[in-house]
Amino acid sequence: MNIGILDYGAGNLKNVCRAIEHLGYSYQLVATPEGVASVDKLIIPGVGAFKVAMEQLKALELIEPIKQLAEASVPIMGICLGMQLLFEQSAEFGISKGLGILTGSINLLPETNSVGNKVKVPHIGWNELIIDNVESTIIDNLSSNEALYFVHSYRVEAFDEANIVAHCRYNGLKVPAIVQNRNIIGCQFHPEKSGLVGLKILANFLNN
Repeated sequence: MNIGILDYGAGNLKNVCRAIEHLGYSYQLVATPEGVASVDKLIIPGVGAFKVAMEQLKALELIEPIKQLAEASVPIMGICLGMQLLFEQSAEFGISKGLGILTGSINLLPETNSVGNKVKVPHIGWNELIIDNVESTIIDNLSSNEALYFVHSYRVEAFDEANIVAHCRYNGLKVPAIVQNRNIIGCQFHPEKSGLVGLKILANFLNN
């Protein structure tokens, strides 16, 4: 199996690589259209700004190859910013188009929740997973109340609720944590920074 980790200049690449190595898998860093086209599974990591990331993907001519993988039913996992890039657009630093592989838009976490309580942004820390779709293989051997590590200021909104696998509650806000549409999976948290639970999720992606 040819596992590709997308190298497009976004942060946290090394931590993802170490996690994959820890699980006993080999991988290749891919940064060209030809490299992307060669993989059997693709992981899109990311820490940074949506607009800058999309500009980098465009400059590297990677947008169409990633879309072609998705259309060919190749498994793709986006992590944090990598998850957000899978959607149609983001409001970070002005409206920017995303890959459009999943339906939805990325917006700043609100400063207050539904009852008027203040919400601290960014969302940083451990939050319990609340499972919505028990049939997804990405959560095999996991249960609700498992804690995962989040670092983000934006969340996906106006998405297809049928695609949500799990969410968390942050100061009264619902934050989609795992989304999936067939071969496309997004994790808003960082599995590579979430200890044994995060490694289980990465292993589920690689094994299924």
